Amino acid sequence: MKIETIINQPVIETERFDLRPLRRSDMGLIEHYAGDKRVARMTTSIPHPLPPGSIEAFVTRSMTEEREEDVWAMDATKDDGPELIGLISLTRLDRNQSEVGYWVAPVYWNTGVASSAVEALVNANPLENATMFASVFQDNPASARVLTHCGFEYLGDAESYSVARDANVPTWTYTKKL
Repeated sequence: MKIETIINQPVIETERFDLRPLRRSDMGLIEHYAGDKRVARMTTSIPHPLPPGSIEAFVTRSMTEEREEDVWAMDATKDDGPELIGLISLTRLDRNQSEVGYWVAPVYWNTGVASSAVEALVNANPLENATMFASVFQDNPASARVLTHCGFEYLGDAESYSVARDANVPTWTYTKKL
């Protein structure tokens, strides 16, 4: 028998789903959804195709006390859905700031899941940040709408490297004072 350690990360409830810390049992669904080229191409860090062991390493990092990024599963079991329909994270930055990152399984695109998750995370502000940032690729206007819907303000253009695309991709950067 193996017992998982509960890390110091809160569960954040929404009406349709909960944001909860990752657990090892999430690896299959994360690999299934993150392995989708459409998901990977809209992130900076998910490679496509996924190398063997990459999801296990990601989940292990996400569950350590020394992590620099808190990751939550969007768990829809309270609404008779799957245990994981996407991920959302906060990466710690200096000066009491963090960066929001998220992806949603394609079957849940355009259903309001991303907006609900970002809104819940911002309202809970579990790291007690003064400011949150986020950036999206310019060819993903739906994610830009999620951020503006949740009160983020446009900060400027930049570019970020996408592992799945093996290229620098233009981004829009947003900020929210808390």
